[in-house]
Amino acid sequence: MLTDSFKINSKGHLTLGGADTVELAKEYGTPLYVFDENDIRNNCRSFKEAFEKYYGGNAKVYYASKAFSCKEMYRLVNSENLCTDVVSGGELYTALSAGFPAENIGFHGNNKTPDELSFALDSKVGRIVVDNMTELHTLNAIAKEKGVCQKILLRIKPGIDCHTHDYIKTGQIDCKFGFALENGEAAKAVALACSLENLDLVGIHCHIGSQIFETEPFQDAANIMISLAKDISENYGKTLSEINFGGGYGIKYTSEDKPVSKDESIKILCEAVKAACEKYAFPLPTICIEPGRSVVGASSLTLYTVGSVKEIKDIRTYVSVDGGMSDNPRYALYGAEYEAVVANKANKERDFVCTIAGKCCESGDLIQEHTSIQQAEVGDILAVLATGAYNYSMASNYNRIPRPAAVMVKDGAARIIIERETYEDLIKKDV
Repeated sequence: MLTDSFKINSKGHLTLGGADTVELAKEYGTPLYVFDENDIRNNCRSFKEAFEKYYGGNAKVYYASKAFSCKEMYRLVNSENLCTDVVSGGELYTALSAGFPAENIGFHGNNKTPDELSFALDSKVGRIVVDNMTELHTLNAIAKEKGVCQKILLRIKPGIDCHTHDYIKTGQIDCKFGFALENGEAAKAVALACSLENLDLVGIHCHIGSQIFETEPFQDAANIMISLAKDISENYGKTLSEINFGGGYGIKYTSEDKPVSKDESIKILCEAVKAACEKYAFPLPTICIEPGRSVVGASSLTLYTVGSVKEIKDIRTYVSVDGGMSDNPRYALYGAEYEAVVANKANKERDFVCTIAGKCCESGDLIQEHTSIQQAEVGDILAVLATGAYNYSMASNYNRIPRPAAVMVKDGAARIIIERETYEDLIKKDV
């Protein structure tokens, strides 16, 4: 199995966090998102403990809540003393509704509306990561109206092209996010930010991409960002106290994936920052990171019920389930790889090659093609592993399909954290 959270019990059923997934499907219905609370907490602690070990704890770990945003998730990461970052007014509202301390919230986004910026200022969020020149002017004007001085970071494109899917690369110049270094845009943004009276530039931010299995890009980012911080200090007399390296740490979606451990990732980042600070004679800053997928992604699965098995001779066999791109669009978007298990036959050999299809009225509504699972039959419970990140977050009501419920499992006991949508929910806003 992909992680220690997944096991097979004496009935031959797949378990997650000690809970029998077949029984969960019976009790809560399918499709169903299932999360392992203990594993998520261990992931949170692993990052913090690594910073304590390699950097003396002078760090902030922001949970990137776009990966999975709901009130219970915000409560969980807050109880683990993590900060969180949000990228919309809706995520900010959810975090605040869950009692998350506003001073521990960072607000991201490449096109924050004036209303969202005003909401953030009224809420007294700790940091706003500014993405473009227009936002600098707009945020300063709103802050001036409210009589506040907002702490900000500037999002920088460090010019690093990591080996990941084009849709999730964010560090190169041709990207909608942030200020580029190569064309002088970042330098102009720094000059403007330092001149605006109602903004306090306390740091710089970068995010080079997602699902990264390499360490060199993070080392390169450390050198580039510390060099930039040194230039800002020399040219503007402003010593930045925070450098945020974003997220992007890869997880194990399939048995072939080889992610770097959290401990090793943080060790390498801390060593790179220390080396760069020594090279450029710059004081050690507070290191910030924004793990999302690596906190919640692998500690989960989605359960489906098999509705039909259709063999097209000499072509392929389709196993159709009661969900699909409406609850997991990642395969349709960029061919994301997953492993799947027939949960009620988990002790059997995975020797049945098929294409897992969803129920949406789209030919491209597939979860995985030419994948190996146990022999599937109508009524079986199919588990798709490692679906905690960007599945519920990207879920839609396409074809007027209600979004699934989500449960959190702890020591074998499950509790609802998001209720299943009903048909009535679908028409609530219709007039």
